[in-house]
Amino acid sequence: MTDFALPDATRLDKSAPRAPRRRPDVRGALDTLFPQSPVRPSAAAGRRLLGVVAQAAAVVLGTVLLLLRVPGLPSAPGLPSWQTIYGEDFWEYLTQALQQPWHLFIAYNGYEQLLPRVIAQFAAHVPLTDAAAVFAVSGALIAALCGLFVFYASAGHIRSTPLRALLGAAVVLLPIAPMEIADSAVNAPWYLQIALFWALLWRPRTRAGMAAAALVAFAAVSGNSLFILFAPLVAIRLYVLRSPREHAVTAGWLAGCLLQVPFIVSSYLSGQSRLGKQPAPLGHSLAFYAHDVILPALGWHLAWRLQSLAGKDGATVIVAVMLLAILGAIFATQARNRPFVVTAVVTGFAFPVIGTTLTGHLATAAVFPDNEGGSRYTALPIFLIESAVIIGVDWLLRSRGGAHRMPRPAPRTLPTALAVVALVAVLAGSWVADFRYAGIRSDADWNWPKVSATWLSACQHAQSGQITEWTGGKFQTLPCDRMRV
Repeated sequence: MTDFALPDATRLDKSAPRAPRRRPDVRGALDTLFPQSPVRPSAAAGRRLLGVVAQAAAVVLGTVLLLLRVPGLPSAPGLPSWQTIYGEDFWEYLTQALQQPWHLFIAYNGYEQLLPRVIAQFAAHVPLTDAAAVFAVSGALIAALCGLFVFYASAGHIRSTPLRALLGAAVVLLPIAPMEIADSAVNAPWYLQIALFWALLWRPRTRAGMAAAALVAFAAVSGNSLFILFAPLVAIRLYVLRSPREHAVTAGWLAGCLLQVPFIVSSYLSGQSRLGKQPAPLGHSLAFYAHDVILPALGWHLAWRLQSLAGKDGATVIVAVMLLAILGAIFATQARNRPFVVTAVVTGFAFPVIGTTLTGHLATAAVFPDNEGGSRYTALPIFLIESAVIIGVDWLLRSRGGAHRMPRPAPRTLPTALAVVALVAVLAGSWVADFRYAGIRSDADWNWPKVSATWLSACQHAQSGQITEWTGGKFQTLPCDRMRV
C-alpha cells in the first residue's frame, strides 16, 4: 500500500502548536449599545432658529395634550386636571412646604424625593387656589421635556427622524399615563426613568447634551431610590466607554445615589423602609409582570377587550406570543440590535418585578379599568418594548439604502412598508383609545377648588393663626400666614 505524503501546509502534526482560540469580543458586542449619534451638517442660522421654535412648540403641545388626558372628577365632570391635586402632592409635599419652607431633604417612604419637593415649594408661593395648577403643569411639562430628550438621545439607535419623533411622542401618549403618573409632581420621576434609560445609552457630542444627560440622571435618582437599579447598565457603560468625557450621565446618576444613601440607611435603621419588611413572593411579582406589563403592552383598553374574549390568562398568552414573535424576529435577523433588545427586555422585567417584590400589596391588588395601583411600575417596560420595535423598523428602513446603508442585501419594499404601517397603526390605535380615561387620579378627594376653599375659610376663623386638617390619613397643622390668597 502506497503512502501519500501530505503537503507541508496540510500535514497533520499533533506536535504543532494549535492556533489560540479567539475570545469572544464582549466589549465590541456591547459597544453597539452606545452608538455615536450621526454628525449633522451645520445649518444656516434661520434654519436653526426654526428648529428651536419647532421643538419648543412640540414641548408646549405635549404639555397641553398631557393636561387634557386626565378627565374630570365623577363629582365634577368639568373639572380639568390642573384643578385637581394628586396623592403625595397634596398630603405630603404641599403641606410640608407650608409647614417647613425650603426644607427639601426629608425622608418619605424610605427615601428622598427631591424634585417633587422643589415643585411643592413653588406651589406654596402662589395663591393657594393655584397650587394644583403648579403641580399639574410641572408634571406635564417634565414629561413633554422627557419626550424631547428621548428624541435626541435615541439618534444613535434610530436614524429616521420621523421614527425618533414617534418615539418622543410615545412618551407623551403612553397608554397607561392617565391612570396615575400624568400631570403630577410625585410621579414625574417615572417619566424621568424613561429618559434616564436613554441617557445611559446616549453619547452626546456637545457639552449641552452632556449637561442635559447628567441633569436627567440626577433628577431621576434623587427623586426615586428604585432607579439605583440602573447600576448594571451604568457598569456596562463604564466597561465599554473608557473616556471620562463619556460619563457625565454616570456622574449625575452617582450623585443621585450618594444623595439617596443616607436616607435609605436611616429609614432602614428606624424601621420605616420597605427593605426591612417581608418581601412579596416572587410568584406574585411574576404574575404582575405577565398581567400588568405584557397584557396591556399593546394598549390599556385593548387589554380589557381581549380579556372579555379570552380571559386574563388567555389574553396574556395572545399578547405574549405576538411580542415574542416580533422581538424574536428582531433578535434573530438584526445582529446589531440584539444587545438593545436584550437590555430593554431585561431592564423592563427587572424594575416591575423588584419594585412589586418590595411593595408587595401592589402585586396582589385587584385591577379594574379605572384603578391599577401599580401602573407606575409598568410605564418603563411597556415603553422599552415600543422602543425595541421602533428600532427594529428603523433598521429595516436603513437597510434599504441611503446615507446609513446597512451591510446586507436590501429587503423587499413591501415587507418594510408593512412593518412601518403596522407599527404606526398599533401605536396610533392605542393612543386614540387610551388618550383620555378615568383612572386613580379621577377621585373626588382631589377636588382642589373645594379643598383650598375649605382651608381658606377655616383660616378666616382661626384665632391661633393655624388650622388642623385631615390629610393623608392624619391630622396636620397648617400655618395660615403661608397660605396666599
